[in-house]
Amino acid sequence: MVSKFLNLDSEKQNRILNAAINEFAEKGYENASTNEIVKEAGISKGLLFHYFKNKKQLFLFLYDYCIDVSMTEFYKKIDLKERDFFVRLRQIHLIKAELLNKYPKILKFIEAVNMEKSSNIENDLNVINKEELESASKRVFDGIDLSKFRDGIDIEKAINVVIWSFQGFNTKVLEEAKSSSSKQINYDKAFIEAEAYTEMLKSCFYK
Repeated sequence: MVSKFLNLDSEKQNRILNAAINEFAEKGYENASTNEIVKEAGISKGLLFHYFKNKKQLFLFLYDYCIDVSMTEFYKKIDLKERDFFVRLRQIHLIKAELLNKYPKILKFIEAVNMEKSSNIENDLNVINKEELESASKRVFDGIDLSKFRDGIDIEKAINVVIWSFQGFNTKVLEEAKSSSSKQINYDKAFIEAEAYTEMLKSCFYK
């Protein structure tokens, strides 16, 4: 089914993708309406389900698509020749800000997915996120200059501490957004906090 969608001309694909991104980002998985998606996309409901078996398949395809777009752009921008571990961390924060400006709808959808509570898709999302996180961490932090780390520390564990710290930080940011009245992440505040944590961790592990 999905292969038929991929064979569509780009204009029609984009109409369907944009309509679905808007609907899921605004209402979440359970409350999103395929009726609204087809209305905005200008297609019939039968045609939508000709391309996607059901709403769940559409949602997971859309998440994969958005992750692929954002990560492809991310890898174009990050300088993997830069071997300083904490400089790469700063690059990640800056590139994320750039992507927010360039692809606000896609990043909003990814943000909404990470706040998703539906049990119907929880396991599928966990699998996707685990694979993406492991792949990205391995690639982004490959080839760093280990000589900058303090003598006598376990560098692998130190790097894990930094990665886990920012995973925890991202979880905190998402939880704060969930409990806020706007349900939106305050990215300016988050980036300032991330920089402060980066400096703190750098002072702990670098010479």
